[in-house]
This record gives sequence, structure tokens and C-alpha cells, in this order.
Amino acid sequence: MSGLHGTEFAELACPQEQTDLSASNKANFLQTQPIMSTLTLSNLRQSLAQFSTTGLSIPALVLLIVAMLVLPLPAWLLDVLFTFNIASSLLIVLIAINTRKPLEFSSFPSVLLFATMLRLALNVASTRVILVNGHEGEEAAGQVIAAFGHFVIGGNYLVGFIIFMILMIINFIVVTKGAGRVSEVNARFTLDAMPGKQMSIDADLNAGVIDQETAKKRREELSQEADFFGSMDGASKFVSGDAVAGLLILVINIIGGLIIGVMQHNMPIGEAGRVYTLLTIGDGLVSQIPGLFLSLATAIIVTRVNTSQNTTEQAGSQLSNPSALFISASFLAILGVIPGMPHLVFLTLAAATAALGLMVLKRSAESSPQAVAEAAALAPQAPKELDWDDVDQVDLIGLEIGYGLIPLVNPDSGGQLMARVKGVRKKLSAELGFLIQPVRIRDALNIDPDAYHIVLKGVVRGRGEVKVGREMAINPGQVYGPLEGTPCREPAFGLEAVWIDPSQRDHARTLGYTVVDAATAVATHLNKVLRDNAADLLSHDEVQQLLDKLAARSPKLVEDLVPGKLSLGVITRTLQNVLSENVPIRDMRSIVEALSEAAARTQEPELLTTLIRPKLGRMICQSLLDNKNSLSVITLDPGLEQLLHNVIQQSQPGQPMVLEPGLAERLFAALRQGARSVEDQGHPAVLVVSPSIRPWLSKAARFRVADLTILSYSEIPEDQMVKVIHTVHADPAK
Repeated sequence: MSGLHGTEFAELACPQEQTDLSASNKANFLQTQPIMSTLTLSNLRQSLAQFSTTGLSIPALVLLIVAMLVLPLPAWLLDVLFTFNIASSLLIVLIAINTRKPLEFSSFPSVLLFATMLRLALNVASTRVILVNGHEGEEAAGQVIAAFGHFVIGGNYLVGFIIFMILMIINFIVVTKGAGRVSEVNARFTLDAMPGKQMSIDADLNAGVIDQETAKKRREELSQEADFFGSMDGASKFVSGDAVAGLLILVINIIGGLIIGVMQHNMPIGEAGRVYTLLTIGDGLVSQIPGLFLSLATAIIVTRVNTSQNTTEQAGSQLSNPSALFISASFLAILGVIPGMPHLVFLTLAAATAALGLMVLKRSAESSPQAVAEAAALAPQAPKELDWDDVDQVDLIGLEIGYGLIPLVNPDSGGQLMARVKGVRKKLSAELGFLIQPVRIRDALNIDPDAYHIVLKGVVRGRGEVKVGREMAINPGQVYGPLEGTPCREPAFGLEAVWIDPSQRDHARTLGYTVVDAATAVATHLNKVLRDNAADLLSHDEVQQLLDKLAARSPKLVEDLVPGKLSLGVITRTLQNVLSENVPIRDMRSIVEALSEAAARTQEPELLTTLIRPKLGRMICQSLLDNKNSLSVITLDPGLEQLLHNVIQQSQPGQPMVLEPGLAERLFAALRQGARSVEDQGHPAVLVVSPSIRPWLSKAARFRVADLTILSYSEIPEDQMVKVIHTVHADPAK
């Protein structure tokens, strides 16, 4: 039992066709050429009709950019394109602000590239018009450039030039530099974190927390995130290069305009400076505003934190801090009363800040859970009509714990129960051959603080008590001294045990005790309950998953069985019978092959179970062999076995077998005595009987004789060495 207890705790390309035409064939080919041309034109029209117009938008934009770089554009067309450029950049900023996470705007690097190229192409086109037609007046390059130039200059060209340079510095030094640095850091950190995130996904998948589809989706999102930030690291260089290009274009336009105006068009130097400076600053401003928008959009995207809120919602919720607002209002009020300060402005702003703080404080109080609960309690509520949402389905596997055991499931306090439960699920799934469903752990106030209940399908199937902070020293059968502590019973196997302090752990082990912590004791009990009730954990869904997995490797085998020969329900019931007799179903291929052969003889799950067990003989016997690969067995007295055979033969089909009470009592008493005797010799208790009586005797002895495995002669492989070490007699004399 000590050894058993330790184990428990622990891608095709086709060749291109080639055709050689003779002279006659060439003539025939030329005669049929008009027909072929008609067919080709028909197919072309059909393809064009099926081609979506949205697919032409990006190619058309590229052609427009190339045209602006090469062809001279009229002034009215420049007005249209500059207006479109401003509108599109503003749209990009608004989309970036309302994006909750960067991957929602994953096309931003490509959009940024096209928007930057459009703006630079407009700069080239407007520069051509300014230098060629600038001598004609202020509107030579269109009304948009002239309007922006007058707006910024405001009658003073030096001031206008300085303001424009400040805008350039803000865009290049502040926004563009910062966005580029953040993009670089994000790309580096994202790539460095990929292995850890992938390992986390694999760990959740192996633990059963997520399914294969969810893991695949999370891996795709992780790859897209790395690609996005890598692209943003390069895309930010477009923005910085664009800012430098805008500054150079400004200098070229002013110097080139003065030279062309004075030397080619004989303009006075003052008039030439006024006209070309106005046009240049107007052109630069109408270009820098969209550039500033794009830089701002880049900075917003790369500085976003993945949340369920957009930038406005996130900033509004986090800046609405009543304490900060009240302190700011007090500081403004103090400044407002200092002599020489603009009292009205400071005091008005202080009052507005304090009012905003009161409003935020009132709103947070109204939205607090306690206020919501009190309002809900005071509000008259009409009786709610019952619906299916009020009917809760029971958990397949549940673990209810008292409030005293909550530290066992809290990782912050060192609780290891969650990890132990995942380990139990993984171990059992590998041994039994199907996936054990997740275990729902919850606290229950209706049980003792140190107690726990193991619940299967809403029914308590196991109870126990453990003590947090203490360890259980289990007597495996032979120890060399007593221990000081609280005597108890090990919950899984009922062994004698003692609750001891952790400081006594080493001393207890030297005396022969097996020492485990509380979480391990609960996990071991859960492992035993789940193993003993494995048949109840297997349903139609799990069987269908097993068949689908087998069909991926042997599709013909599964197609031949389901549903042509056996229904899914019959297969499920048969596999449940196999599990109820402590036989795993890992070898689904052999099981399906045996079911396919036995389906021609019967459709009854009990008979199918008997017919497929010989196919699993080696697996059944594997765990029952001794160190010499020999199978030590118990047999029935020939007379007793013949008697049981006769009783079974005389029983009516479909009726339970009736055995004389005295005989039944002596039989099971003898079986218990024989099993105990064999276990004392260090062998597992294995009873071998004829195939006709094995099904009945296995069911009858399952709950009367503990740890007894009943085999039929046909289930033992022919080359297996068998040794009879005990014979069961049930007559009164013996």
C-alpha cells in the first residue's frame, strides 16, 4: 500500500502542357481565331464585372501620386487635393483616438505610408506651380495656399515665418521624435516577450484552461502584434523623414522663388519676397497641418495600452480624480488672492475646478456598488418571470471547500491546490484515455471550515477534512514509532494518519510515515474519486472527440462502425462499462476494431463489453504482473464454478441471477479472505473464472470485495505465464 500511495501522490505542381501545331492545324487555328477572341472578350467582361471597385482604390491612389510627381496640375485641382489631404489626415487621427487597442487599426503603417507619399507628392506639385506661376500673384497656386498664407503671416512676414518654423519644430522635435522612440521600444519589447507569451499559451492549453481553437487565435494575435509593432518601428521613420523634407522644401521654395521672380520675371525684390514667401508659407502650412495630424496619430497608436476603452474614455475615467481637482482648485484660489494677479480669472477657474470635483465625487458615489445595491433595494421590484436562465446546470466535477481552506486555492498566500488539481486532471486524462473535464472549486458556507466535498454531477461522492498549515503523516502499514499530533484518517484510502507540525516532517519520515501537505491530501482523494467514477465522467461528447481523433488517422475504420453498425449511444455505454471495470480506453483503435467485429453478433452494451475485453487482455494484465512477468491468480473450486455456471444457465434472459443467500454469503466471505491472503503475499488480488460467469461475478463482487480484479480465461494472453496461488471454496466444511 505504501508504494501505491506514493504513486497516487505523485504541399503539388502539374507540368505545363505544350502543343505543337502543324501547317494544317495552324490553318484551322486561324479560322477559329475570331471565335476564340469572342470567348476571350466575354470572359474579360465577366471578370471585370466581378471585380470589386474597392480593389481599384489603392492602385488609383498610387497612380495619382505618380501623376502629381510628374505632371503639372492646375491650381483648382491643387485646392481639391489639399482639402482631401487635410480631411483624410483628420480622419486618421479620429480613428486612432477611438481605437481601443493597436491591432484594431492594424493597417495604420500602410495607411501612413500612402498618406505621407500623397502629402509629399502634393508638395512637389505645389512647388512646381509656385516656381512656374508665382509671378502671377498670390492665388497662382490656388486659393487654399493663399488663404493659409494670409492667415499665418497676418501682415508680418517675419512673424509668419517664425510661427511656421515653430510648427515645424513641434512636429519634428516633439511629436515625431517621441513617436519614433516609443515605436522602437515597443517593437523590441514585443519581440523579446514573444517566447514567454507563447509558453503561457501552451501552458493554458495543456492545463485545459483554453481549447485548441482559442490557443490558435491567441497565437495569431501574438504574431500580428509583433508584426504590427515591427512595421510601426519603420513607419515612424516615414513621419520623421517627411518633417525634414517639409523644411527643405520651404527653404528651396523661398530661395528658388526669389531667384526666379527677380531674374526671370524682373520682379522687384520686395514684391518677389512678399509673393513667394506668402505662397511658400501657405504651401508649407497646408502641408504641415496634415503632417502634424499624421505624427499625432502615430504617437496615439504607439502609446496606446490595450484596454476595453478608447483614448477619450480611458483619459476621462482616470483624470476624474476628486482629490486632484480639489487640490488644484485650492492652489488656483491661493494664486487668485495674491496681489497683482488677475483675480477674476484665477478665482473663476478655481470655482469651476471645485465644481467639477464635486460633480465627479457625486457621480462616483452614485455609481458605487453599495449605492447601487441600496437603490435597488429601495426601488419597488415587480416579480420577475421565471425563464431558463434561472435553471442552473450542475457541474460535472466540483470541489466545495469550507472557508478555512480558502488559503489552499489562493496563489497569493502560497496555495497549491489549483496546481495539484490540474496535475490530477492531466495524469488521469493520460491514464484513462480521455480528457477529464475542469474541476470547479468554490467555497461553501454550509460545511465545516476545514471540510471539503467532492461533487460529481451534483452529488457528493467524497468527504474529508484537512488542516491548513499542518501536514498529514500517513501510516502506510508499518512504522517505527508514534508521533505527537492529532489522530485522523487519510481521506482517500482510510489509512491511519496524524496531523503534525511542518517542523516534525523529517522526524516522521525517519519513522516510516508518508508525509503530505493538505493540498496533496485533497488532490489524492480527488484522484481516487475520479478514478473510481471514471465511467460517470465519460459522455457522448468525449466519445465523439475520441472517434474524431481516431478518424484523423484511420478514417475508414470509424466510418465502417459509426453509424452504420453501432450508434454513438451504444458505443458510449460500452466504453462506460469498460471504465467501470478499471480498464482504460487509451487503445481506441483496438476497441473500435473489436466493436466492429462484435457488432454483427449483438447490439447490447453488456455483451459488447464482454466481447471486446479479450482484445484488451494485455493492457488489462499489464498492471497485474509481478517482477518476474508472472500473473499470480486466484481460482474457484471446480464444483463451485460449475454451480455458478448452472445457476446462470437456468436464469431467465433479462432477469437478474438469484443465488441462495447462504451460498452468496459464504462465496463473498471466501473471496474476501482469499484476496486478503494474496495481498499479504505481495500480489494483487486477481480472480480468474470462465467467460460465462465473469460479467455477473464482476458486478456482484465490485462493492463486496475490495481491490479484486476478475478476469476470464479468454482475457489472458496465450503466452502469459500464470501461477495459481489460491483456490476459493464456499462449502460449509471449508
